[in-house]
Amino acid sequence: MSELPLEQALQLHAHLEQPSTAMPDRESVILLHGLFGMGINLGSVAKALAEHYSVHSLDLRNHGLSPHSPLMSYPLMANDVLAYMDAQGIAQAHVLGHSMGGKVAMQLALSQPERVSKLIVADISPVVYEASHDAVFAGLKAVDFSAVNNRRDADAMLAAHVQEPAVRQFLLRSMYRGDDKRFAWRMNVAALEANYTEIKSGLDQQTVYPGEVLFIKGEQSDYILPQHRERILQLFPKASVKVIQNTGHWLHAEKPEAFNLLCLNFLQKN
Repeated sequence: MSELPLEQALQLHAHLEQPSTAMPDRESVILLHGLFGMGINLGSVAKALAEHYSVHSLDLRNHGLSPHSPLMSYPLMANDVLAYMDAQGIAQAHVLGHSMGGKVAMQLALSQPERVSKLIVADISPVVYEASHDAVFAGLKAVDFSAVNNRRDADAMLAAHVQEPAVRQFLLRSMYRGDDKRFAWRMNVAALEANYTEIKSGLDQQTVYPGEVLFIKGEQSDYILPQHRERILQLFPKASVKVIQNTGHWLHAEKPEAFNLLCLNFLQKN
């Protein structure tokens, strides 16, 4: 895998949620979104956790308002998060990641275990996955922004490749109108596609994270499977798994109250 030195890490954009009452010794929680997403996708759990913690929802490189780069790998993205923590004076934080963001969180915990207090991994394992986003990439590239006047136009173009309305609405959250008044994607589609092999790769770390880890699985999702158990426990010997019934991969959006409660209970458990 490619890796930049830490001083070349990108300056990530953050969405901040602070406790409503003064908490001078509050701990920090860092939230990391999945592929094609943004920090605001984790807004529900961010608001729930902000009652007790200082919450930093980051846009990962090539997503949201964070810088674009032709390079992507889990060591690089973990370094971006570490650089953000250093810039904010965060010596240690709880880290919660969904999907691709979960792999970034795991990479950070394995490479810098002293910086991660507790780790929450939402519906992803530290293993390699088969390619499953061909239709999404085809849809994103099929949107002709020279002919797009509104989201309905873009949705119609996406629909030729992406059948699920909920997935199209998720992708359209990354569409914006630039200074030239034309629409565009905030995400760096070309870089995401070029680095897709890295994104679906497993974590090849040989180190172990000794802290507490909660894996949260959507019952109907196949991203965490029994055959992943051995690899999970090799890297995270204190891992536990909770399953949210009747949910798929987007468990934090499908059952936010159950997801938020699991996260809070885990972080507040002594």
